Amino acid sequence: MGNIHLVQQDISEGLFLMENHRSGKSSTVQQMEGDRNYLLSSHKDMEKSGTSSVSSASFNFINSIIGSGIIGLPYSLSQAGLPMGLLLLILVAFITDYSIILLIRGGNLSGTHSYQSLVQSTFGQIGYLIVSALQFLYPFIAMISYNIITGDTLTKVFMRIQGVGPGNILTERHFVILMSTVLFTLPLSLYRDIAKLGKVSLLSMLLTLAILITVVVRAATLGPQIPASDDAWVFARWNAVQAVAVMSFAFICHHNSFMIYGSLQEPTLSSWSFVTHISVGSAVLVSAVFAAAGYATFTGYTQELHVFLLCFFVQGDIFENYCRNDNLATFGRFCYGISIITTYPLECFVTREVVANVFFKGELSNTMHVIITLVIVSATTVISLSYDCLGIVLELNGVLSAIPLMFIFPAACFLKLSDGRWFRGENLIPSIILVAGVCVMIIGLIMMVLFPQDCSHGAEMFYCSVSNTSVPSTTSPNSVLQLINATQNSVF
Repeated sequence: MGNIHLVQQDISEGLFLMENHRSGKSSTVQQMEGDRNYLLSSHKDMEKSGTSSVSSASFNFINSIIGSGIIGLPYSLSQAGLPMGLLLLILVAFITDYSIILLIRGGNLSGTHSYQSLVQSTFGQIGYLIVSALQFLYPFIAMISYNIITGDTLTKVFMRIQGVGPGNILTERHFVILMSTVLFTLPLSLYRDIAKLGKVSLLSMLLTLAILITVVVRAATLGPQIPASDDAWVFARWNAVQAVAVMSFAFICHHNSFMIYGSLQEPTLSSWSFVTHISVGSAVLVSAVFAAAGYATFTGYTQELHVFLLCFFVQGDIFENYCRNDNLATFGRFCYGISIITTYPLECFVTREVVANVFFKGELSNTMHVIITLVIVSATTVISLSYDCLGIVLELNGVLSAIPLMFIFPAACFLKLSDGRWFRGENLIPSIILVAGVCVMIIGLIMMVLFPQDCSHGAEMFYCSVSNTSVPSTTSPNSVLQLINATQNSVF
């Protein structure tokens, strides 16, 4: 028995030394790579390991990426050109995958376990306050836009129900927003454990698959009836940089990366890398098919008509292009509206965590948890009921919040914490991402000033007013554009 106790003591001392080594700040990237087993591996963090399986965390992460942003990707291809747009989409997906892992590795280097604490450890209190503001504002404004999209989308669905006409309560966006909040978004947002949203995120993925099938079918059936716009199949267009901004906003999920990572039962580098690769890989596959099918249906008219619902800096809602009497498109709208509702709680988790970290040292009692959730959800609901278009606010939110959270802060934190010079060795890719983020943010601001976007939604397409919702293949581009202008003048 004495020998057994000695062995146990030796093992305990060895584990203690290992834990001390892991909890200390690594001074080099090599030391960080040597500690690949647990990313945030202090003894305290290990006790707080979550309850999510790898599959559940992946569902949440995929939902965070493609839950809403996917709907605007066909518009990005109209900006960049189909071939160039698909190449840029793959590039943005790679940067997303790399920067997500980079973000968590930065947490490992600094011994921190949240986005806010990571930035605080590298850039001090000023950096902490800036990233806290951005990390709160981005999802908060996103939740407002989700409510607006839900109200606009589901009212169109309810209008297709027999006996439901103008003036019916189901066609009132205020009623739809209130009901979706009371019945779905608020109860889901009240969860304390993000792992419980795994099944909801799985539902969102299935709905996204249904949306994808809808768009592909309509590309085959409706697409041939719409004449291709001029230069519809060119390799690239001059405003490809703006397309990168749209794609970046569609793929941003960095603000809840630490939260989803912390929900894993075994938060190891291998499991997190697997979650990230599977999530981003699935997202880019679905996004590429969706974007290509949507663009092939409407080509350049997605840009000429200016009929997209503004969301996350000029992201176009492709369902605004389908005719109102299209039953298949109505089904797609329904799936999209429900998918938006299931994405809302993920953003609420982030805003609540930021408030908890800033004002309550990261710990909320059950009472404060409920109160803060009610305040956040109520605020987003009131604003979304008061305004049906956020316009410039959404554009600024995308440029000034999404780009820094996705490109700039993860790369800047890693570069400051790691040894070695910029643009050398393992610091090369983070340096490129940092420079690219600054450039995209500057260009995005310039484009926003030069090309302000209207929040025009609800206009019927020109081809919907033609008999049998078709346009003869012999119609010239000029006559089609005249039809477009006539339709716009009649609406606006």
